[in-house]
Order: sequence, then structure tokens, then C-alpha cells
Amino acid sequence: HSPMDPTAARSVWSQLAGAVDEIHNRNASLLSFEELYRNAYNLVLHRHGSLLYDGVCEKITQHLMNVAEEVHSAEEGFLLQSLQIAWEHHRTRYSDVYGSDFVVQSKRRPIYNLGLYLFQTVVWEYKDVKDRCVRSVLDMIAAERNATSVENLHQHDGLLKSVLGMLLELGYSTGMSSGNDQNMQPKSSVYERDFEAIFLATTQEYFRVESLECVSSSSVPAYVQKAEQRLKEEQFRSSRYLASTSCSPLLSIVETEFIDRHAKTLVDNPVSGVATMLRDDRLTDLKQMYELFQRVPPTVEFIRATLSSSVKQSGEGLINDYERGAADAGTFVRGVLTLREKYSTIVETSFSSEKKAQKKLKESLERFLNVDSRAAHCLAIYVDESLRSGLRGATEAEINDQLTKVITVFRYLQDKDVFEAFYKQYLAKRLLSNKSVSEDAEKNMVALLKAECGYQFTSKLEGMFNDMRISKDTREAFKAYKQTSLTRTKVDIEVDVLTTGYWPSQTVAPCLLPAAVSDAQSDFLKYYLKTHTGRKLQWQTSTGNADIRGSFQPDKGSLRRHELCVSTYQMCILVLFNDQDTLSLKDIREATNIPEEELQRHLISLCTPKHRILKKASRGKGISGDKDTFTYNNNYSSKLKRVKIPLVSMKDCMSGKNLGGEANGGAKNAIPAPVEEDRRHLVEASIVRIMKARKSLHHNDLIAEVSRQLSVRFVPSPPFIKQRIESLIEREYLERDDRDRRLYKYMA
Repeated sequence: HSPMDPTAARSVWSQLAGAVDEIHNRNASLLSFEELYRNAYNLVLHRHGSLLYDGVCEKITQHLMNVAEEVHSAEEGFLLQSLQIAWEHHRTRYSDVYGSDFVVQSKRRPIYNLGLYLFQTVVWEYKDVKDRCVRSVLDMIAAERNATSVENLHQHDGLLKSVLGMLLELGYSTGMSSGNDQNMQPKSSVYERDFEAIFLATTQEYFRVESLECVSSSSVPAYVQKAEQRLKEEQFRSSRYLASTSCSPLLSIVETEFIDRHAKTLVDNPVSGVATMLRDDRLTDLKQMYELFQRVPPTVEFIRATLSSSVKQSGEGLINDYERGAADAGTFVRGVLTLREKYSTIVETSFSSEKKAQKKLKESLERFLNVDSRAAHCLAIYVDESLRSGLRGATEAEINDQLTKVITVFRYLQDKDVFEAFYKQYLAKRLLSNKSVSEDAEKNMVALLKAECGYQFTSKLEGMFNDMRISKDTREAFKAYKQTSLTRTKVDIEVDVLTTGYWPSQTVAPCLLPAAVSDAQSDFLKYYLKTHTGRKLQWQTSTGNADIRGSFQPDKGSLRRHELCVSTYQMCILVLFNDQDTLSLKDIREATNIPEEELQRHLISLCTPKHRILKKASRGKGISGDKDTFTYNNNYSSKLKRVKIPLVSMKDCMSGKNLGGEANGGAKNAIPAPVEEDRRHLVEASIVRIMKARKSLHHNDLIAEVSRQLSVRFVPSPPFIKQRIESLIEREYLERDDRDRRLYKYMA
């Protein structure tokens, strides 16, 4: 082929230019595309591609100038429709215009991208078309947001989707041909620059104003519903006509304005905030608020903090009621159980059992339950009341459920050893007086404690049950022994033989027993020491009880007889009145050797209005002094044949004397002395055990390891551990390193 000269090339281009005009005039059907393609191919083949490319660019520009003027002259209400029509026509026409390898080789814009670029620069950026179109789009969106009716709400979706889709596509017009795949085109800068930035800014201002108005005029539940509605609307808007890249920043703005900016205000709202929801059990409202706040995770901490504060406040209310005497120990523990159950339900329902909320609840309960040892003591009393009488008549399932609840509270206690000390005291009284609702219930409770804290925690408790079992066998054997023995006593005696290490320590000296009881005691001692050689018995008369028969001859009427169920001390006191009708406090003390406080308590118990077996000379509840006298009341009567004489509380018999703060709960809140002593031994044993294994250890590591090992019983404070370390150093179990004074070494 001979080369094509410039004149011939311009002639060919003239034919192609006319074809371009026909395409713009929608007369493409009249053209022969085979001939047009051949002419265009020949221009490129003979190195006149620039003429073709520049000519097409000029023709498109000329046409788009006319389009731009038409769009610009459209009325405001039809501006977007005019733009949409122009854009659709432009895209349709360009489907008939092709490029060639010349574009790739010369690194120019592909023909399609060239059309996009020219539409952007000639039409979109013509005079104020861009600003007016963006303003129209924003007005339509604002009208949607302000609409009070759903009628015709989405009528402009197609128009908005087309216009915004145009901006997305125009953003790809900057792509140059380099032989790469078309999918590697850059993000749409036109959409982001000309629309998205302005749209997000106006959106933020819109929701800033609306959220301020809503937070000041609506209740918290109504505000939450409004926020959820707005989030759904904006997410739906993104799916309808916005770019997918706009969804995340759009929702982030709504979350910032509706949630993050007002989170603290909403939570602390005094009328309908979280505290009110918790108080009134509005779990659904709280759940909706929690789920909304989860979209901005840091704000959920405000709800958790209020949950913690509410638990603490309720707990302090229970403590105050107990301190001022408005509630007893059982009521306090029942209140704790109710409180825990209520907030556990809240965490499960409204917080979807979130781990952080569960931890917050646990910490809050532990905080007010471990202010002192009060809770441990109250829980032991509650268990005593339940196992003594509260669970009588309950089914096995009900008993297990109640004991499981006790263990739930027990888990929150740090002073578990304090609970153990009090529990052991009350268990001893129940076992020795045979006052338990059932032996199975008692053993179930010990089994639960064992599962919670290990064998070491309950070994002594299990030993107490074993002693009672052995004592029962011993009583039966002694009864058989008496039947075969020639010796007969005036009274029957039943003895419980207790192992010293298992039971609460008693330092009370035995009282002076009546002669008949003392003889029976001697008979048992002979039998027991004969059967068990090498053992020593120490009598604990402060814990026994007795059944005695009393005869009362009233001034008028016939003789009345009653069987009195009394304590050992009361028995010793009443038997004295077989010889004399009136005795002074001093006389009774000398004859019985009962400790002073217990003597007064047991005497007053025999002088109460309901059980006035003795008449006290002085007035009032207390005893005036050694000269105060007590007289046998021959006019005593009761409807019951068998009468149990209950003991009055210690504070009722001290006549206003100071009990060291126990009357108002002060002494009960302190760590009992035996527990304090046990703690010293446990800490020292733990230190020695750790150091023997490690040989040398840093101070902080030793403190941490001791705390970890003992946490199952109590949580020792670092100063307390340090005191025991110093004591062990003085006794040469440990020594300090010469170069590092905080490093300890074990001395073999």
C-alpha cells in the first residue's frame, strides 16, 4: 500500500466527522459501520491516528457544549431530569464509537474514558450546573429525612441513583490507557469531591441539630427508638442510590451524633435513664439501649458503670438496714440473694450475658459484701436458720436449690475462713442439740462447700459428723453396759464424745453438777476409759441440755407437774431450789461455778413473763447485783405438759453494760481472734512451702504466690504477708540476699 498523504487523510476524516455528527443526531442506522471502521483503520495504519483522535475529541466537545447549555437553561425542578437525559444519551451514543490500538500505543485516554472526561469538563462543570445539581440532590435527601408520611417517599430513587451513578462513572475518566486491565481504574474522585464530602458535612449538621432537640425533649427509650430508626433509614438510603463506599462514613456520622455525643447524658438521665430502667425492671428498654450503644463500644462502659453503681447502692441499703436493726442477718442475706437474682436476670436479658457486664456485676457484689466480715457472719446465721427450721417441710429439690443459692453468695466472700468459723459454731450447736431439719441437708451443705473450696476446707466439718455417728454408737453401747451392770443411777445420761481438733474450741471451765448427775458422769467415765484406753475426757457442761420434772403447788388449786427442757446451766440452777425457795445471785454463783455472763443470762431466761419459773426481786430486765434474790415460783403454769425454756439474748441480760460494740454489730464485723491466729499460721506455712520449693524468690513474686494459694480461704493483705515474712526471718526460716534486700532465700 502506498502511504496516505495529509490531504487524503483530512478527506477521510471529513467523511468520519460527518458520521460522528449523524451518531449525535441519532441517525446511526443510516451509516455503514464496515466502511467507517475501514476508514478509521486506514488513518491509524498510515500514522494519522492523532488526526482521528483529536478530531473525535473536537466533535464530542462541540456537541457537549450544546448539551451543557440545554442542561444549564433547565428550570430548577427539572434540572436533574435534564442532566439524567443528557447523560443517558451520551452513554448510548458512545456505545457506537470505537477506539484502536493507537490509544494504547500513544498512552492516551481510551475513547470511552475520553467521553467521560469531556462530559465532566464540558457539561458537569459548565457554569453553575454542578452546584445546582448537588444542591438539588441534597434537597431531595433532606425532604426524605423530614417526611412525615411514607407516601411517594421513594419516587426520586431512580433519578438520584442515575445522577450519583453518573458521578461515580465520571470519576474514572482520569484513567490513562497503559495496557492494564480496566478493573484497575482508580476510585471515583468526582463523586467523593463534588458530592460525598458536601453530603456528609450536611448530614452531620442535620443530625447534630436533630439529636440535640431529641435528647432535650424525649425520654431515653423514645430517643433510642429514634436513633435506631435513623440508622435503618440511612443504611437503606445507601443501598438505594448512594455509593457502597458512602455507607460506612454515613452510619459513623449517625452513630457519632446520636450515640457517642449524648451517651453520658442519656445514661445519667434522672427521669428515664439507666438507673431508672434498672430500678423499674424495664429490661426491654435497657436491652434496646445496650444494643444501640454496642455500635460505639466505648459508650457501653457508661451503662456498665451505672449497673455497678446501682448494685453498690442497693447493697449499701441492705447494710444500712442491718446496721440500724431494721433487718436481721437472715433478711440481709435474703436481700443479697434477691439483689443478685435481679441483676443476674438483667445481665442475661438486657446485656445478652455479656462477659464484661457479668464481671462488673461480680465485682460490685464483692465490693459491698467484703467491706468487713459482716456478710460472712450473716451468711452463717442464714444457713443456721435454714438448716435449723427454715427448710423444714421442703422437698429435696427445694433444699438443694436453697443451698446452691447460699454457695452462690459464698463465692463472693473473700473471708471464707470467717464464714467457716461461724458456720462451724452453729453446726456444732445444731448437731449437739439435734436441731437440724435433716442430716442429708447438713451433709449436702458440707459437700457443696467441699466442691467449692476443697477437702481441706471441710475436713473438720466432716470430722464433726463422724464424731456424732461414733457418739451414737457409744451411747447405745453404754446403755447396754448399764443394763448388764449392777450399778443403777438416778438419772439417765447421754454423752457426745467430740474430737478436740474438729469442734470449736471451748475454754469454759465445767460447772458444778448436781450429785445425781455427777454420779452418772462418773459411771460413763469408768466405762469409756475401760473401753478406750489412753484417752482423756474434758467435760463441756456449757453445751449440754437436760429434761427435768418440776412440781408446782399453787396457792390455790391442785398440784401441777411439767417436764422442763432446759440447758445444763439452767438445770444446775433449778435443782438448787429443791433445798431452798429463795437464793441470791451470789449463792447461786458459788453453788454452780457458772461464768458470770452465762449465769445472768440463764437466770433471766427463767424469769421471763412467759416462763417465770423463778421470781426476781429487782425490777427491770437486768440483775441489780450479788444481793438480788430469786424465789421459786410455785404458781407457775403452762398449757403444755412439756415446756422448752428458751434463752434470752446476751444484750437483754447485761442491764445496759457495754458489750464491746457487739450490741450494734461492731464486734461481729471484726475478724474473730481464732481466725486471725489461724491466718498467721496459714500464711507462714504457705511462705515456707513456697520458699522450700523455690529456694529464692523476689518480694513481689512471693506476695503474689502466697495470695494465689490462700485465695480459696481468704485474701491476705500485702502488709499482713510482709509481717509474717519478717517473723520468719527473725526465726531464721528465711534470710535476705546481701546484694538485693527484696530477694528472700530459704534457710534449710
